[in-house]
Amino acid sequence: MRGLAGACAALIAALAATGCGTSGLSEAGSGDATRGKELFKGKCGRCHVLADAGTAGVIGPNLDDAFRQSRADGLGERTIQSVVRGQISYPVEEPPTGLPGMPADLVTGDDAESVASYVASVASLPVRAEPGAVAGGGEESGAINGEAIFAEAGCGGCHTLDAAGASGNIGPSLDETMPAKELVVERVTNGKGAMPAFKDSYSAEQIAAVADFVVAGAK
Repeated sequence: MRGLAGACAALIAALAATGCGTSGLSEAGSGDATRGKELFKGKCGRCHVLADAGTAGVIGPNLDDAFRQSRADGLGERTIQSVVRGQISYPVEEPPTGLPGMPADLVTGDDAESVASYVASVASLPVRAEPGAVAGGGEESGAINGEAIFAEAGCGGCHTLDAAGASGNIGPSLDETMPAKELVVERVTNGKGAMPAFKDSYSAEQIAAVADFVVAGAK
């Protein structure tokens, strides 16, 4: 948390010391923040807290906390975007915490720029209401959408599941392991190892819907 916030100041100091100024920083406004949000939820949210995305990962830094003080001190959105982009390009793959590190090439090219743009536009800021958004983890008209919850919870950031377009490699590949519904429900509910429990975030019915989606989609 403070380490990443400190990285912002370190980056600025390093650029100034080497005479780089802002050359090499992401172009202001580059990246599609709307697409970046969807990518973040699917690829990054499993490990990071970011209030605007509704994610609650505990493996990596809380991104709202990481940038709160720096933003309050006047750090601009463009610089935050550059720091995030740098973290994506040069991730800490073996953190001293002993938890899984951030994999390389999680997102690349325009997708990486879009994720960085999105994070920079919302980290540590009040959550913006989205017109027409459906609250409740993918519920609409009484139906529970397990695929939507899978994406919202950021499961794809750690697990591979072709049906969800997910290619995470921190946790087991669900396509390869093809877990039984009972096992999925148990792991999502209570967690295990680096995987946190989601019993306080989703209802039993929502967790069952995710399990149904995983079991039906795994191949």
